[in-house]
Amino acid sequence: MSQIETSRIVIDAFVRTFKAQKHLADTAIAQLNEAHLRAPLDENTNSVCVIMKHLSGNLRSRFTDFLTEDGEKPWRDRDDEFVDSFGSREQMLEEWEEGWQALFIALDVLLPTDLPATVMIRGEPHSVALALSRALAHTGYHTGQIVQTARVMAKEQWATITVSRGGSRAHNLKHGFDARRAGSGG
Repeated sequence: MSQIETSRIVIDAFVRTFKAQKHLADTAIAQLNEAHLRAPLDENTNSVCVIMKHLSGNLRSRFTDFLTEDGEKPWRDRDDEFVDSFGSREQMLEEWEEGWQALFIALDVLLPTDLPATVMIRGEPHSVALALSRALAHTGYHTGQIVQTARVMAKEQWATITVSRGGSRAHNLKHGFDARRAGSGG
């Protein structure tokens, strides 16, 4: 396999994993009413809508003109991202989608030869691969916060968005995998 083919596989893996993170967050967000979106778990945590605002601001900043400009844009107001200033749920979701759109547009035009290129984040050089890895870690961290907060807020109304407790074997069999047979070599 050529380096170009390997790089394409890596980019596709980033796209797939970012989409999976967005799906988890979107599914959790959809289970909350507006009041729950705005309520932090306590005075030391952020509400789901504040996490959405922060993540969206980060993605817009990092991925707008990704290959040509520093990822920390002069127009970004990171501190404001931690203030719930949304007028409505629709406004929350619109801003949320704008951040993800910036990411996916940047990923869509990324070429395999771009992975070793250097991009800047707050004046610090990163390979494109490292910048993507850093963004994925940041996104996963906040996706986990969104899902956990939503799970607590939804209480018994929560609909599981991953494999349910006690459901691993049934899930594996549904997808054609029997761990007991795989472990025995046949």
